Amino acid sequence: MKKTVLSVALPILIFSLVLTSCGPGKKLMSSRVKVENLQIDSVNTHNQLEKCNTLVKNLNDDKTSLLNDKTSLQNENLSAANDLKNLSNQSKMTIAEQAKRLKNLQDMIQAQKDVMSKLKNSIANALMNYKTDELSIYTKDGNVYVSLQEKLLFKSGSDVVDPKGKEALKSLAQVLNSTKDITVLIEGHTDNVPIKTKQFQDNWDLSTARATSIVRILTTDNGFDSNRITATGKSEFHPVKPNDTVEGRAANRRTEVILSPDLKELYKLLDQ
Repeated sequence: MKKTVLSVALPILIFSLVLTSCGPGKKLMSSRVKVENLQIDSVNTHNQLEKCNTLVKNLNDDKTSLLNDKTSLQNENLSAANDLKNLSNQSKMTIAEQAKRLKNLQDMIQAQKDVMSKLKNSIANALMNYKTDELSIYTKDGNVYVSLQEKLLFKSGSDVVDPKGKEALKSLAQVLNSTKDITVLIEGHTDNVPIKTKQFQDNWDLSTARATSIVRILTTDNGFDSNRITATGKSEFHPVKPNDTVEGRAANRRTEVILSPDLKELYKLLDQ
């Protein structure tokens, strides 16, 4: 009897244990799955949250950058406006200064023209007793030219000034000495007839020697300032008429006294 009861009870107990162990095991497995799913959901949510935070940060950075750019642009515009205002003021000052400078230049040029015009008239009056075939006075490029023919100054092939020529140069020197703001250039010219003597090798020598003779008479004999006068020879290379006639060659044998205004003050004004 006891064996029978034990045989029946033991299977029942084993079955009960199996049932008991299987019930909680399934719940545990189910719980673990749920936990894993929750963990996965949590990670995904966290990742999405990080993405959202990053997006928000980027938007904030872009907003800050835009605000900075706007501020920078405003500052640049303000700076440009100030520069433009300053440039405008400077331009107005420059225009005013240039107008004043131009006015000074015009006044100076006109004053020089007046000096040269007065000088020409004074020389014409001083030399009025000489014939037109002996000398001529004219204005060219702002300069006054006194062209003295060979017949008034020299014998043919000579650089010695005749007495009549010395008188003309004395009268000229008196006018030049009373005019301070001029410089004087003496140019000797010849015709194209070759010359070769013991004294002069060619027309270069002759033209230069004649110019030098005039300079000595104006300075040494009549007191003109040596610092304001220059002698040069042009030989036959600057004729005023063709050399194929007697009259043309005679016109080319000349010594020109070229009077120019002193431009030092004008240059100073231009350099400012």
